[in-house]
Amino acid sequence: MIRHILLIKFKAEVSDVNIQQARQKFLDIPNKIEGVLEVEWGRNDSPEALNKNYQYSVIMTFADETARQRYLPHPEHERLKHHFVPLLEDIIVFDFTL
Repeated sequence: MIRHILLIKFKAEVSDVNIQQARQKFLDIPNKIEGVLEVEWGRNDSPEALNKNYQYSVIMTFADETARQRYLPHPEHERLKHHFVPLLEDIIVFDFTL
């Protein structure tokens, strides 16, 4: 399995409605792309204040490398990026294999 982690910093002007729409698009991905086993979405609530202004995270679980390679160019991923990327001030992407 592969974990695909996104740390997200939205632009200041992005509305809560836009954030919720992005959240739903991510949560729908396992129903649209084979091999994406799970998507989790969360807002930072750490009391340590070490998040460097990154507000949200997404954790996706891929079944294997084949699933990750299927996801990256998939049309549903491209549609997600088309909606999501304009909302971003910054993002960190980090993958690791379990």
